[in-house]
Amino acid sequence: MNKQIDYKLLPALAAKSEPDWKRFLVKNKKKLEGMDVQVHALHDKISEQTDCLACANCCRSLGPRIIDKDLERMAKVLRLKTTDVIAKYLRIDEDGDMVFQSMPCPFLGADNYCSIYESRPKACREYPHTDRKRFYQIFNLSVKNAYTCPIVYKVLDSLTK
Repeated sequence: MNKQIDYKLLPALAAKSEPDWKRFLVKNKKKLEGMDVQVHALHDKISEQTDCLACANCCRSLGPRIIDKDLERMAKVLRLKTTDVIAKYLRIDEDGDMVFQSMPCPFLGADNYCSIYESRPKACREYPHTDRKRFYQIFNLSVKNAYTCPIVYKVLDSLTK
C-alpha cells in the first residue's frame, strides 16, 4: 500500500503542482478527451490504496449541494419530515442551492464514519469525481478538488507525470 498523503499537506502540494496540471491541460486538451480509460484506471488503483476514513477531509470542508432526492433519502433515514431536515441541517447558499448549514458535515462522526452513509447525498456518493465519464470536462474542478482530496491529487499527479 502506498503511503497516504496527509490531507493537511494537500493545499501546499496542490498549489505547487497546479501550474503543471494547467499546462498539461492546455497541451493535452484533445488527448484528454480520450483518456477516460487511463484516468479511471488511476482512480481505481489510487482509491484502493487510499483509506478515506483516515482522511474525511471532504466531509470536513466541502459542502455538497443537496438535491430533492437527497433530501427525501435523508428525511427517511433520519425519520424526519423534509421540512424538519431543512430547518435542522440545511440552508440556501449564495447560488440558490441547498447545502449544510455548517461544516464539518453534521453527519460526520468522530471516527470519520458517516451516520447516513447509505443515504448520503448524490454529491457525496460521486466524490471525488475522478471516475466520471468525460473527465476532461471537469479537469479544472479536479484541480480545485486536489487541494482537498488525496485521491484527486494523486490521480492528477500520476496523469501529468
